[in-house]
Amino acid sequence: MSDPEQTVRAAIRAKGHILLATHFNPDGDALGSLLGLAEVLEGMGKKVLRYLEKPVSPLYRFLPGCGQTQTEMASVREFVAQAGDDFLAICLDCSDTHRLGRHGAELTGFRPLMVIDHHRGHTGFGDGDWIEPHRSSTSEMVYDLAVALDADISAKAAECLFTGINTDTGSFCYESTSSHTFAVAADLVRCGVRPDQVSSNLYDNYTLGRLRLMQEVLATLEMHERDRIAIIRVTPKMLARTFTTIEDTEYFINLPRAVSSVRVAVFLKEPEPLQITVSLRAKGKCDVSQIAARFGGGGHRNASGFRVKGQSMEEVRDALLQVLRPEVQ
Repeated sequence: MSDPEQTVRAAIRAKGHILLATHFNPDGDALGSLLGLAEVLEGMGKKVLRYLEKPVSPLYRFLPGCGQTQTEMASVREFVAQAGDDFLAICLDCSDTHRLGRHGAELTGFRPLMVIDHHRGHTGFGDGDWIEPHRSSTSEMVYDLAVALDADISAKAAECLFTGINTDTGSFCYESTSSHTFAVAADLVRCGVRPDQVSSNLYDNYTLGRLRLMQEVLATLEMHERDRIAIIRVTPKMLARTFTTIEDTEYFINLPRAVSSVRVAVFLKEPEPLQITVSLRAKGKCDVSQIAARFGGGGHRNASGFRVKGQSMEEVRDALLQVLRPEVQ
């Protein structure tokens, strides 16, 4: 059996037009790996289309290349048609086709398709699936791919990849952070990354409305099971009152997780009526990827999530507590 990374490398070397895609509501690693790989591929002389379901969130608009993303499928179809047989699609940081969004079926219909990901429980939907769940991030894998391709890692690519690693390791705090992760980060700094600048862009970019939203979200805090489970929530009314969007809640879940007694932090979000998005963060023995999987979601041991339609926040909270209680005893 061929090495999955080698399969991806061979496919990249063989094609000149490459479509990159990732999951909806992309986080730092999804964007960092996609934009970073795009820079690397263009440095190799490839023609690249960066596809996202929606424009990049204001929180990540400091990333190089984010202004080159395409959100219209018409642009994707034209790119694929022009490429002909000289075409390759790569899906990054996405564990199943549903997370590609409303155009997922069409996107995965473009072949050949390679997949690069580090999520557990990956469904393996590509012609070549390079999946390494022990990795800190997909961005770390893209770095190794670039090195194996003997490709140049520009300062722009390095900033994207460093951002992806930083965010998906919780600023190098999660257990998936390895010595190799630090070695990659060090080399990205040598490539031109300024860690202080990346951290400032990521964590010192609050608007006044976002700060007021945080105040409202923290006021919803519930503690359960002898303070081992913390739950916060955000509603459309909170967003309207503070003139913010759901993207402004990024990283809020880290606040209840920081309580010393907490083993699992839960963030309930309602971007639309009766459509609940749940984020889970854990520390200790609880594997929240297994919890999320029971609700049709997935992710990592320490950071996972899922979505539920047709239920209220209270119904989702109560169902989740029933599953979580035995895990934090």
